[in-house]
Amino acid sequence: MIKRLIIAIVLLVLVVGGIVGFNMFRDNAIQQFFANMPVVPSPVSTVKIEPAKWTPGIQAIGTVSASRGVDLTVETSGIVKDIKFASNQRVEQGALLVQLDDLQQQADLSAQRAQAALDKQNLDRAIELQKRGVGSETTVEQAQAAATASAAQVAKLEAVLEQKQLTAPFAGTMGIPRIDLGQYLTPGTTVATLQNLDVLRADFSVPEQSLNLVRIGQPVRFGVNDADMPFRGAIVGIEPKVDPSTRLVLIRAEIANPEGKLAPGQFVQVRVDLPEEDNVIAVPQTAVVTSLYGDFVYAVRPADAKPAAAPAKEGDAKPAAETPAPTPAQAAPSLVAQQIFVKLGRRSDGRVEIVEGLKDGDEIVTAGQNRLSNGGPVVVDNTVQPQPSGDAQADAK
Repeated sequence: MIKRLIIAIVLLVLVVGGIVGFNMFRDNAIQQFFANMPVVPSPVSTVKIEPAKWTPGIQAIGTVSASRGVDLTVETSGIVKDIKFASNQRVEQGALLVQLDDLQQQADLSAQRAQAALDKQNLDRAIELQKRGVGSETTVEQAQAAATASAAQVAKLEAVLEQKQLTAPFAGTMGIPRIDLGQYLTPGTTVATLQNLDVLRADFSVPEQSLNLVRIGQPVRFGVNDADMPFRGAIVGIEPKVDPSTRLVLIRAEIANPEGKLAPGQFVQVRVDLPEEDNVIAVPQTAVVTSLYGDFVYAVRPADAKPAAAPAKEGDAKPAAETPAPTPAQAAPSLVAQQIFVKLGRRSDGRVEIVEGLKDGDEIVTAGQNRLSNGGPVVVDNTVQPQPSGDAQADAK
């Protein structure tokens, strides 16, 4: 019985030992295979850092409105007799837009003008008789009062007649008519909108910390997104107090809009340009990688000669004759990606300011970081570069 137990234990030890030995052999073979496998360098796009001019700015969101814009209404009741404008028509100041029915007012005015002419004749006659000594002062005064009252009544009827006409208070572009011929209008009924689109204004808010950075006349850029800001303007008003509920300051700027591409009520991105600074280190935003441990970039550096240094330390370095000749692909100096943590500053025109971590002359990766690891081999291919923002392209031109 004991003999059989010993044989079973020996067989079990042999089986377990064989399994363990096979696993160790397999793991070692796999490790040797991957250790000797050549690592393919990752292609990346790079840019060399050079101190450059930096135009800082304040980013905000604003709403466009017309420098002059009103909803036109009539002053008195009446029936629409004629509409003198069309949608999007350019009108000049004082142009007749709507004519209400004024036949009754025209007749009243004609009658009153006739009465005013008669009272004027009576006044002239009374003055002439007084000069001849056959008229009294009282008669002249009564005639004078009647003539004055008639002239005032004529002016009143002329004003009532003018209220039957709607004219443009300033030059601008008309909106869509909201009335029809024959419609009865009452005061306050909106006829159409009139907007001066040549010069627009934009209202936006900036944090109270930026209040000391803005001033009247400061240049401002506008656009429908922060990558394309083709419109230019200047600050014309700064609210003298800070909103205590939001801690924001209201700013107003005027925008030149000669081509009419902006419309009142439109949403715009705003950038207030601050004074230019020199010798600022900035990189494309595509070069910065954000992680839980902080922001970093990959710098391209020559590969260290650590593999050749290890045999020298052990005293059995290979002679130069045994070193294989490099292939054409290996002839160029090998490069690796080095992870460098940086401290970021301001952002502008698709670039970000680097406060700490980089220096002049560093070559950093701008595209291809998703395949990189710290110390991994890379090959530089700058035939394809990330597209800069619209503002950066405009500044380059």
